[in-house]
Amino acid sequence: MSDAARRPTGRVLVAADKFKGSLTAVQVAERVTAGLREVVPGVDVTSLPVADGGDGTVDAAVAAGFERRTETVTGPIGEPVRASYALRDGTAVIEMAEASGLRHLPAGVFEPLTATTYGTGELLLAALDAGARSIVLGVGGSATNDGGAGMLSALGARLLDASGIPVGPGGGGLAALAAADLSGLDPRLAATDVVLAGDVDNPLLGPKGAAAVYGPQKGASPAQVERLDAALGRYAEVLSAAVGARAASAAETPGAGAAGGLGYGALAGLGAVFRPGIEVMLDVLGFAAALDGVRLVITGEGSLDEQTLHGKAPVGVAQAARARDIDVVAVCGRLALGPGALGAAGIRRAYPLTDLEPDPARCMAEAGPLLQATAAGLARDFLG
Repeated sequence: MSDAARRPTGRVLVAADKFKGSLTAVQVAERVTAGLREVVPGVDVTSLPVADGGDGTVDAAVAAGFERRTETVTGPIGEPVRASYALRDGTAVIEMAEASGLRHLPAGVFEPLTATTYGTGELLLAALDAGARSIVLGVGGSATNDGGAGMLSALGARLLDASGIPVGPGGGGLAALAAADLSGLDPRLAATDVVLAGDVDNPLLGPKGAAAVYGPQKGASPAQVERLDAALGRYAEVLSAAVGARAASAAETPGAGAAGGLGYGALAGLGAVFRPGIEVMLDVLGFAAALDGVRLVITGEGSLDEQTLHGKAPVGVAQAARARDIDVVAVCGRLALGPGALGAAGIRRAYPLTDLEPDPARCMAEAGPLLQATAAGLARDFLG
């Protein structure tokens, strides 16, 4: 059946992720809406920017009606940084990169051995102080490799060397870890549901672990990767002795290696539950209710490629919409998936900006107007 024969007559929902390096998810929704209305001025469009737990997660929650809260916390190299989280009705959405992300490192500077997640723990404390009793902890974009040790320390844990002195910051400091005392963790955590939301399923250790896979992205040399993996192994041994079976099994749990092992710290130390980030965020953002009365969903992200098929936002959106028998199309900066892969993911058709501007640099620089023009073409195909 042709596109023209299946033009929807109901509401359109724009539920896209950011175009990394070019447009926020909110800006994507604005440009798509503008393009649709160039062709069909009266089209009923609702925007629900989405994220998968990484960069942009707090912004997506705020766009959905959460309140933005901003705190001064400890950055990954110890300097104070401003970091936001989102809060609504006792649920907090925390993006660890807001406090402990690569964005807070000076250009060209990496500290793979000493970067800390302490500020992420401070954001958790701020959320608890604000009344949160359900916390979504989004992971991605981290500058750290400390296994969440800094986060646990900020929340009241004591991680000590053989002399009873707190170990140094970062994954490198964990090599000296001799004992862990989690009895001082903030007691409110025991009554708080913590969900670890991410799009990676790596374990903590080994060739697929936090240090081996993600350490080089954070500036770690091969020798430092080995050192970090060994230190994280020591950390897991000590936490297992302190906490028991939960900590022992957590090291192998999918998601333990997320954000330089912060996933492990949350699973072992806080009793968090890991869920795919897009699933969590669609629940938090009220995606199911937003689909009521919708006849077409427009999703997307900067690059639709093989990674998209493994837990990224567009596929989560598409699967949820297709379960309701709603057509899904996508917009993207570049397209590296064939029709078969798109169809299997639930995406009927994709519209890459590179169809209008093949040069990647110009495409990113002019992403806004290119996306608006692309959305106008989409509207002619599906709404005109």
